[in-house]
Amino acid sequence: MEEVERVRSFNRTVTERVGALMDSYLDFGRPLGASRVLWEVGAATDVRDLRARLSLDSGYLSRLLRTLEGEGLVTVEAGTGDRRRRTVALTAAGRAERARLDARSDDLARSFLAPLSERQTRQLVDAMATVERLLTAGIVELTAEDPAGDAARHCLSRYFAEIDERFDGGFREAVALPFDSGVFVVARLRGEPIGCGALKDVTPPEIKRMWVAPEARGLGVGRRILAELERHAVEAGTATIRLETNRVLAEAQQLYRSAGYVEVEPFNAEPYAHYWFTKTLKPGTSTNPSRS
Repeated sequence: MEEVERVRSFNRTVTERVGALMDSYLDFGRPLGASRVLWEVGAATDVRDLRARLSLDSGYLSRLLRTLEGEGLVTVEAGTGDRRRRTVALTAAGRAERARLDARSDDLARSFLAPLSERQTRQLVDAMATVERLLTAGIVELTAEDPAGDAARHCLSRYFAEIDERFDGGFREAVALPFDSGVFVVARLRGEPIGCGALKDVTPPEIKRMWVAPEARGLGVGRRILAELERHAVEAGTATIRLETNRVLAEAQQLYRSAGYVEVEPFNAEPYAHYWFTKTLKPGTSTNPSRS
């Protein structure tokens, strides 16, 4: 396909231009992977979190950390509460090396822009922002998880805090209709939970607790969560799905209407709802997650 060849051509150009093919990235005597790990380690960092953030194989990350530790740039120690978990931190030499890495990385970035006109510079920077956003959207992962788990509670606490600020008169979880059973989906970006949604086990099923972190909005995460919940509903054999939303959540209303939801009369007693929607589902069809 032409699109695939264009992507491969882009990848070849980028890897060549940034020096990813060289054994010594930016003449530091280490490959790009090791330099990236060094850059990501700021204050003491949990090794598992670092691996998730970089999407690295645990064995490969361990080898990179051993190399950096051997150079005296990082220290790796067992966690205080759980000795199975390890933390990595920069040494004084590591902080100095990271500063040098930053300076040379800045020089490399300037070398991209130096031959270009002002108009070309703006085109390149804008295009890079678009590429970064779309590539980031592609690495968001959705999984069905325990609604009482840490990731779910993290999302819900942020969601409740946000709508408490936005809703007229605030929000109290004890007043809202509960999500007590069903499917709970968590969206993660580089291992961090950045969104959620639930499919309540009633007849017909209802979508609840739809939320995306402000820093992840614009990536199409909400639409993907909605599509995933619809998929679960179809697999459960339902032909209809329902949801409700508050009048201040204009972005949610826009998402639901664009995804084919139709406004109907109230079907429950949710005290925080002003609009109720329903959608007829067909096997093999759901919201298109590529649209945003």
